[in-house]
Amino acid sequence: MNDMAKTKPYGSWLSPIDAALAAAHDGHPAFVGFVGDEAWWTEPRPVEGGRRALVRRRPDGAEEPVLPAPWNVRSRVIEYGGLPWAAVARPGDPRGPLLVFAHFTDQRLYAYEPDVPEAEPRPLTPLSGVGGGLRLADPQIRLDRGEVWCVLEEFTGEEPTDVRRVLVAVPLDGSAAENRTAVRELSDGRHRFVTGPRLAPDGTKVAWLAWDHPRMPWDGTELLVADVGADGTFDGARVLAGGPGESIAQVDWARDGRLLYVSDRSGWWNLYRAAPDGTATALCPREEEFGGPLWQLGLNWFAPLDSGLIAVVHGTGASALGILDPETGEVVDAAGPWTEWSASLAVHGTRVAGIAASPRSAYEVVELDTRTGRARVIGAAHDDPVDPTYYPEPQIRTFLGPAGREIHAHIYPPHHPGHVAPGDELPPYVVWAHGGPTTRAPLVLDLAIAYFTSRGIGVAEVNYSGSTGYGRAYRNRLRGQWGIADVDDCAAVALALADEGTADRARLAIRGGSAGGWTTAASLTTTDVYACGTIIYPVLDLTSWQGGDTHDFESRYLDTLVGPYADVPGRYEERSPARHADRITAPFLLLQGLDDVICPPAQCELLLERMERRGVPHAYIAFEGEGHGFRRADTMIRALEAELSLYAQVFRLDPAGGTPTLELVK
Repeated sequence: MNDMAKTKPYGSWLSPIDAALAAAHDGHPAFVGFVGDEAWWTEPRPVEGGRRALVRRRPDGAEEPVLPAPWNVRSRVIEYGGLPWAAVARPGDPRGPLLVFAHFTDQRLYAYEPDVPEAEPRPLTPLSGVGGGLRLADPQIRLDRGEVWCVLEEFTGEEPTDVRRVLVAVPLDGSAAENRTAVRELSDGRHRFVTGPRLAPDGTKVAWLAWDHPRMPWDGTELLVADVGADGTFDGARVLAGGPGESIAQVDWARDGRLLYVSDRSGWWNLYRAAPDGTATALCPREEEFGGPLWQLGLNWFAPLDSGLIAVVHGTGASALGILDPETGEVVDAAGPWTEWSASLAVHGTRVAGIAASPRSAYEVVELDTRTGRARVIGAAHDDPVDPTYYPEPQIRTFLGPAGREIHAHIYPPHHPGHVAPGDELPPYVVWAHGGPTTRAPLVLDLAIAYFTSRGIGVAEVNYSGSTGYGRAYRNRLRGQWGIADVDDCAAVALALADEGTADRARLAIRGGSAGGWTTAASLTTTDVYACGTIIYPVLDLTSWQGGDTHDFESRYLDTLVGPYADVPGRYEERSPARHADRITAPFLLLQGLDDVICPPAQCELLLERMERRGVPHAYIAFEGEGHGFRRADTMIRALEAELSLYAQVFRLDPAGGTPTLELVK
């Protein structure tokens, strides 16, 4: 801390991290892959309407977009999407690489040759006017057959659950662009959900994952293997592993033709190698996670190398990139400052590419040379937009909750290089409840957090019961307890911070989006811990949400989080914040995308109806063109500034630099 630091109250510190800066750095690269010697990946463009650009790294190190705006490389399969592109280098072919990608606007699959002058993307799949249409994800290009193998999501009616998913082969010649019957189906459609097919090195077998309602993929999945006929058909599909109580998160083939998969049968997602009869051996049995929740199709936590070694993302509550020797079980981790690795790995020869971040750096594309052990940033390099002394200095903490259970959290105290608060003042704190809820808050640099901490407002990210990264037992603590265990855990952390003198008990807030919005709203209806809250694209009414108000993927999620509706209908009523608006006494801000099909605006409207004339200050901001998760810069700017204004009004702060005043109605 600067010896000349000025004493100013919390919440009044002048920060160079404004909402526009935080919005410009929102999101991170994803879905990295090699195309010949080049690394390619997708990247967010908040100032370009929130599109996802596909970027390539040329051999000379230059980064450039593969497709110009407005092309948006993003799939909507299961609404959360998945791997939206595949490309092959075609060495010796003067046309260069061939790219296949899903375009967000119409969800058609397109083929494109970026190195061919004047080339334009050409559609490979048709449009459909039924329901949500045709959507595709997790493509694998088969040049030998002139096809793309991928997952097809096909709506058969107007309801969100009128849908089927199958593995298909899409002709590369464009013959299916106007003809659905030209899309060849590979699987029998008997499973509600499938992941993309993974072909064995000799081309004779294929493997994929499948699951059915009411399970979510982290509850139980099946690993299927089939023979591949000379005509490209799948024959004799059979279950090799998995079941209702075993989550298999990824499957792939080693270079020697043996099957590899990640399973949590031990209570932790570990890596296994299967014999032809299905007998499996754990390659590195540890109480660590070598996998995670399958929220998108095409995620991968491991990637087999030509040498027989396996690149793995693993850890407990955090993650590292390691190289696993499957014969000895030894893992050697890559050196470097990164403490969090995404579920996106690609290999090429002795090179491994991944996406990593740390508390001092945002996500960037990193390459590891397994020959030398050297890791370096090769794309989307973090570049400090402000002096890093303004970044928060997080603490990894474990608190005790109800019944003495452990609660993991990241605490970000207020931090500013030029300011301190009066010695007799305790700081305001905002509890951040992550979405999912079956995921976790990673310990990485987030300028949205820095936006608050650099102004003198602390943030506590709580990985409450149900979060991933700590084993299946920790995840299962939320079964039947959604709206209770998550609420209790967040409150326990907030009150512990107040009791130990870290936070001001009278100036505690809570915020979250999606499932975190649910936890926020549920906290405001069932506790008196918080002075206010920010509720972002939330679940608010369980009865309507499970009754058709959401998309198919999560339409039975509540069976495990709350309990089957037919068995416990009263529980759905009792826990829904929208049904108990009379219990809300703290001011709140409600933020919603009008195009959200996962947590639709009707949920917010129901709550607002019941808040009318209750005298509780609140505000509602709905954003046109935004879905589940804000992607446009102007949206994110307005949302952050409105949130800060809420805290300023409720906590009686005087933000420096000026912030638009949020109008609160009663």
